[in-house]
Amino acid sequence: MKNTDNHLVIMAGGIGSRFWPLSSEERPKQFLDVLGCGKTLIQLTVERFEDMVPAENIWVVTSGQYAALVAEQLPGIPSSNILLEPCRRNTAPCIAYASWRIKKINSKANIVVTPSDHVVMQPDVFRQRISEALDFSSETDAIVTLGIKPSRPETGYGYIKGDMAYSSTRRRSIFRVEAFKEKPDLETAETYIQDPSYLWNSGIFIWRVSTIVNAFRVYQPAMAKIFEDLLPVFNTPQEQEAINKAFPTCETISVDYAILEHAEEIFVIPSDFGWSDLGTWNSLRQNLQQDKYGNACIGQDVKLFDCHDSIVRTESLKQVVVQGCDGFVIAENEGTLLICRLSEEQRIKLFH
Repeated sequence: MKNTDNHLVIMAGGIGSRFWPLSSEERPKQFLDVLGCGKTLIQLTVERFEDMVPAENIWVVTSGQYAALVAEQLPGIPSSNILLEPCRRNTAPCIAYASWRIKKINSKANIVVTPSDHVVMQPDVFRQRISEALDFSSETDAIVTLGIKPSRPETGYGYIKGDMAYSSTRRRSIFRVEAFKEKPDLETAETYIQDPSYLWNSGIFIWRVSTIVNAFRVYQPAMAKIFEDLLPVFNTPQEQEAINKAFPTCETISVDYAILEHAEEIFVIPSDFGWSDLGTWNSLRQNLQQDKYGNACIGQDVKLFDCHDSIVRTESLKQVVVQGCDGFVIAENEGTLLICRLSEEQRIKLFH
């Protein structure tokens, strides 16, 4: 049953252009049907919460240039719940804006903060973990995050080290966080994967609005004052103009550095629900159905011969035939074609 105190904040301001030529700064990956399932990533994000959070309690923080895309793809969300950042300032100001905005209308709100462009392959398990976190945060002053059990020595993710020796007295599935770790090199990542106390940092957070607002007041007082001063204009015709003036004065800083590295009551729920942040073409390949040779295809009529560990993604071509490609991405969109080794895809942004 939906709890009217539950709120969802979706961070959707990133430019997400790693899936070029599908994605671009004008239409980043959160607004694309990357999986070929008929729904965009931001639509899938909302869908995961539809039985947990009322539509009027869903908030999207995004750039002004994406306001029309959000309204088009999420017509069930009130237009007043689309919060527009005048500039990019990383996740801490984004979260602070939404938190004070929610605080004005419900001081007892229990909030989930999530990126807009991640993939969850087991949504039922995901909802179970979120429900556990919401129950826990509603009873405590804790900050809760979901840590993903790693399946490989990934160097592209940050890690969470949990104190697995002691679970919370309230819930045995929740553990205190010892430390947040930066993206490691391969050697370090290989040691992490051997230790069950290390988890991938999903970037999904759960807390009461009073908890996160108080954390900003303690650890980021200058930023807290900016949004505290804006309270009178929230939900008025003057809000956007006031935000346009005040938001650029915020420090550019992630919530990890601004809050999480300082706060004491931080807990993690070890989770395994088929999560990926879809940061690369290869991560997309790993999250799609593959043939027996490790190939994944999305398109009208794609045929592969003597190919291994490759991904083909076409938008408009009637037929595609590929022979002899091992470890390649082949992607087409609106007359633009990309052919690149997956091992070199970090260089794609240099090609266009």
